[in-house]
Amino acid sequence: MPMYQVKPYHGGGTPLRVELPTCMYRLPNVHGKSGSPAPNAVHVQGESDPSLHTLESRQDNILKRLYELKAAVDGLSKMIQTPDADLDVTNIIQAEEPAALSARALDLNSVLGKDYGALKDIVINANPASPPLSLLVLHQLLCDRYKVLSTVHTHSAVKNVPENLLRCFGEQTNKQPRHEYQLGFTLIWKNVPKTQMKFSVQRMCPIEGEGNIARFLFSLFGQKHNAVNLTLIDSWVDAAVLQLKEGSSREKAAVLCSVNSALGKSPWLVGSELTVADVVLWSALRQSGGCSVPVPANVQRWMRACENLAPFSAALKLLQ
Repeated sequence: MPMYQVKPYHGGGTPLRVELPTCMYRLPNVHGKSGSPAPNAVHVQGESDPSLHTLESRQDNILKRLYELKAAVDGLSKMIQTPDADLDVTNIIQAEEPAALSARALDLNSVLGKDYGALKDIVINANPASPPLSLLVLHQLLCDRYKVLSTVHTHSAVKNVPENLLRCFGEQTNKQPRHEYQLGFTLIWKNVPKTQMKFSVQRMCPIEGEGNIARFLFSLFGQKHNAVNLTLIDSWVDAAVLQLKEGSSREKAAVLCSVNSALGKSPWLVGSELTVADVVLWSALRQSGGCSVPVPANVQRWMRACENLAPFSAALKLLQ
């Protein structure tokens, strides 16, 4: 028996009908009751939005320009033969050969500055414990080009300088007046940590380092190089001073390997003419006693070619 009795809700015994919704939200018909499209309708059959045409046109133009730029870059890369990142720069085909050392003397006023009535004197302080062979080679080359007044002195703090170093410029018999010389070259044996150079004592700080001084002295020959060769020369000079002369055994072996590879393609380190890179690297090899690693065949041939030249052979005698 039920606890409560409730009268029938629908009554009459007819089934209950509940109308369920067929959509979540109902919106009025924007097209109106007649079924014709609204006056502001944009998308009409057979037509399209003009802004879409503009956007598509801009996209086509951008893609066309990108394809043209890509084709231009591909053409340039093939024309200049751009090397890979891991390719040795010495493998670049050099279009211009370095100019040979001309017999014509360079105008020293354009390099050292004009100083009326005074001899342009290059003063170098060097340690006798480590004679800068490259500078002695360059001194001899300068003597072949200019009238050089060469003098050697010893600082008062230095004792027992070997006789061959005191006579590294030969017998100093200056019979001509000082003003008849084009260039003065004064070498002072002094206890300095690094080789130093000045050519204007009052107006400049000293240039330090055998490699830097060698670069300056070689510039007096007026030899011209393109940008690639200049970079290679500087790279070899730095490798000679920082790695071959002062580096570890592994660094020395790596430099010798690179030198051997470069000399397999040309008689000198950079092209077919002697450069300051050859002078400094030969000096570093001789000062380091040939290194503690075997010297490759191409390097041995190159060293013999250097020492067949009088300036190199004269400097080599100072080590004997």
